[in-house]
Amino acid sequence: MSNDKTKVSGVTYTTADSGYFEKRELKRSGGLWALWGLAIAAVISGDFSGWNFGLDSGGFGGLLAAFVILVLMYYGMMFSIGEMAAAMPHTGGAYSFARAAMGPWGGFVTGLAETIEYVATTAVIIYFSAGYADAITGGLLGVHLPAWAWWIILYAVFIALNAAGSSISFKFALVVAIMSIAILVIFSIMALFSGKLDWSSLTNITPDAGQSVWLPHGVIGILYAMPFAVWFFLGIEELPLAAEEAHDPVRDIPRAGFWARTTLIILGLAVLFLNTALTGAEGLKASGEPLLDGFRVMVGDGWAAVLGLFALVGLLASAQGIMFAYGRNMYSLSRAGYYPKVLSLTGKAKTPWVALLVGGIIGFISLVAIDAMGGASSPAGAIVLNIAVWGAMLAYLMQMISFLVLRRKFPNANRPYKSPWGLFGGWVGLIISGLAFVGFLLNKAFLPAIVAIAVVYVVLLAIFALYSRHRLILSPEEEYALNGGLHQDSN
Repeated sequence: MSNDKTKVSGVTYTTADSGYFEKRELKRSGGLWALWGLAIAAVISGDFSGWNFGLDSGGFGGLLAAFVILVLMYYGMMFSIGEMAAAMPHTGGAYSFARAAMGPWGGFVTGLAETIEYVATTAVIIYFSAGYADAITGGLLGVHLPAWAWWIILYAVFIALNAAGSSISFKFALVVAIMSIAILVIFSIMALFSGKLDWSSLTNITPDAGQSVWLPHGVIGILYAMPFAVWFFLGIEELPLAAEEAHDPVRDIPRAGFWARTTLIILGLAVLFLNTALTGAEGLKASGEPLLDGFRVMVGDGWAAVLGLFALVGLLASAQGIMFAYGRNMYSLSRAGYYPKVLSLTGKAKTPWVALLVGGIIGFISLVAIDAMGGASSPAGAIVLNIAVWGAMLAYLMQMISFLVLRRKFPNANRPYKSPWGLFGGWVGLIISGLAFVGFLLNKAFLPAIVAIAVVYVVLLAIFALYSRHRLILSPEEEYALNGGLHQDSN
């Protein structure tokens, strides 16, 4: 590394050696439908597991209301993110937007929130996938493995898949996204013609004193259900992280985000109504495999295990899609020097294999540690899910602030795509994500997640203050922020 240094905005940039960026190259290999598939794959596990915990927090009415509110949030947010991604087609995504708007500290806080979101989300998906996989092998073969063994198997498979090359990742994501959609469509058709739907069971959770069956825990239940309703959409915002591996990120990222969002709204509503009507809100509110439970109601345990093989596809799709996200997020922060620079090495396949491996190890250790401490009353999946959603809400909040700030700070920046909702969309995303963030803080059940994230932030912010901020590299994200957003370079 060169000794040439430049101090700007409270940080110090060290000039990279001539081969620094060559060792950190990515490869363009994704078009519009590849990006759509990546977005669907990243999110669709939320239709298979996790969302149903919102029934316990808010009842069916509270979860449905939270879903509708979040649809508004994601429209405003994704339009805003689409505008920023087209203006800043770099792998940094949320970190890149916040760095340009709020300086190095804002960029690091936002980038770290997204790291927490995606590493924890991958861990949640691995957790639920292991449950599905063990239920299937147990039902079909009578074979059960310890949870930790499934976690190792699943992490190893998907780290290898993501490290094999972005072209392979995009193709796999598209295939499993289409398969997952087909499974949900088949589930919905079966449910509609099964004769087993009981619409009265949507509201069969016993309400608290003075409350209704529609909102059994009162209006506050809507706020408490939001972190679980987010599971129907969480991950779609990862699209900007694929900017340096997309053929035409300026045009295709906003379009892919729109069509993926529309697809997910339709699928989410179908699952929310039909899965709950099959099993009942009371029976589904704590299930680790709600879709499989729905299949059991329709066809019995034996056939449900067979159909569970297909349901597992949706979870595995998201394992691949979200792992792609944490790999690129950690890569971009590492390339700029916020994280150890070794994490951004890409190797012959032009994929950030070191970041993928390290993120997987962190996720696995987190699952093992939380599972050992939590016990049956606080399953690891639920706690890590809360960590993931808290990270997401903070990242959303910071991105919406970034959008509003950038409109004022860089008025002359090149914006090839502009949000059709404009500043209104930014404010909608900001207010709703802010409410969800506050609701998370108010819910005592989320305290373990809040404490865990606070510890991570204290440690990493201290490291950044004392060490990393004096050794940053002028990566594309940093260069954009320093020149006022006036350059046209997309690399």
